[in-house]
Amino acid sequence: MTQSPSDLAAAARAVRENAYVPYSHFKVGAALRAPSGAVYVGCNVENVAYPEGTCAEAGAIAAMVAAGETEITEAYVIADSAHPVAPCGGCRQKLMEFARADVRVTLATVDGAEEVVTVADLLPGAFGTKHMDRA
Repeated sequence: MTQSPSDLAAAARAVRENAYVPYSHFKVGAALRAPSGAVYVGCNVENVAYPEGTCAEAGAIAAMVAAGETEITEAYVIADSAHPVAPCGGCRQKLMEFARADVRVTLATVDGAEEVVTVADLLPGAFGTKHMDRA
């Protein structure tokens, strides 16, 4: 079954509106597709103690895992920025944990600009399970 990325875009755009960003005022929305076709969303949630906030991508991954799925087949991230915004370093590693290197990630702005990359593009030389082998 072929699915359109437009449903991911709509889901990410909608959840972005729920972002809790009283400090930065920088709303981000993320939508992930699992192999089942289900779409999971997340938005950034700030905290006055900045390091304690949650990124949109991390929230979407948590929703996916909470629903019993552990694989990402496509991702979409949207923010109100002049240029598409890539996930932070921590979220790049989180995406790599649940997605193959060739998984498509669309980075978008609310004005319609999009840039399509892969998980490997976002995190070249990623730390992975192969690094855990001691042999």
